[in-house]
Amino acid sequence: MAVAIIGAGPGGLTLARTLRVHGIDAVVYEREASRAARAQGGMLDLHRESGQRALREAGLEAEFLAVARGEGQDMRLLEPDGTLLLQEDTPDDAPLERPEVDRADLRNILLDSLPEQAVQWGRDFRSATAWPGGGHRIRFADGSTAECDLLVGADGAYSRVRPLLTDARPVHIGRNTVEGVIPDLDRTHPELAAALGRGTYWVLGPDQSLATQRNGDGRVRVYLSFHTGEGWLTDAGGPFADPDPDRVRAALLELFADWAPQCAALIRACEGPFVPRPIATLPIGLTWDAVPGVTLLGDAAHLMAPAGLGANTAMLDAAELALRLASAAVGGNGDGRVEAAVRAYEEEMFVRAAEAAREAQRMTELLMSPEGARGLLKFFQPER
Repeated sequence: MAVAIIGAGPGGLTLARTLRVHGIDAVVYEREASRAARAQGGMLDLHRESGQRALREAGLEAEFLAVARGEGQDMRLLEPDGTLLLQEDTPDDAPLERPEVDRADLRNILLDSLPEQAVQWGRDFRSATAWPGGGHRIRFADGSTAECDLLVGADGAYSRVRPLLTDARPVHIGRNTVEGVIPDLDRTHPELAAALGRGTYWVLGPDQSLATQRNGDGRVRVYLSFHTGEGWLTDAGGPFADPDPDRVRAALLELFADWAPQCAALIRACEGPFVPRPIATLPIGLTWDAVPGVTLLGDAAHLMAPAGLGANTAMLDAAELALRLASAAVGGNGDGRVEAAVRAYEEEMFVRAAEAAREAQRMTELLMSPEGARGLLKFFQPER
């Protein structure tokens, strides 16, 4: 069974590693030129029942625990005027239900667990042609090809594998996020560092939010979310029309002009460039008819609103698919066992992903509701 995985994100790499644990080789094709081609972004909170379970199935729990940040489970929730509504500090001996991990650290753990030839860099997937007897021939942007029995699209929101299964495409939900980075907050702005604490810092107002996350290397990422059309990020006359971070910073300060001084201070402390992230989702409950020799996982299959569930669901997808394939491989594929295993995975994934997407939608509505921080406080403390 030759398995080709498109995309070296958490889901694709977890699948490759878990298959290898069960004696099945797979090749991951990634369009980036190398593992160091770009920064991997901020933090992930890996949930015990999903992301952490996937790492256990991959035999990487010890490596994860060595870099997991239990203090990342801390939380502070504030109103736009600076009123602190909730502070949760994690005891040192608390169970690691949802510890934070740097995306780069997680990716390195997964990459280091694979042989060098298992990940082929600079392979930009463009198309796949089905063979009459099953399997696919894959074509890449540089003209090269590869062949596989099973093609797995783990290539994210705008997957090029997805059209082999469904015409569904992501749709902008009317919300945008802009990300900024403060390189060394503890040294350069100690007063802000003390206010943020060790974990997530949330300031929620009507239809707007500011959140920060600490990376393990001392950087702090600032996420500013608001309801505007996608054009606010893409229009020729908008703040992102040129690369000048000062122009973007000024536009963000205007959007959050009525908020507490520490919010403006965080925006001013961010170094450019600011990264625009229009928020789009696939339809909740998306399914497709079985197509022999191809399937999807993660954002390629069920892109959902960002609420801490996407990467966890992708990694659980990978573990479940690997376990299904490992069981099928024991008996060979003469009787269609692999196709049946893939379909069984898909049918379970459809249900699991729809539930996660609905939860993500509910959380997003809370984070961007007219009630602001007090709406989220009711979620955490319903008796109040």
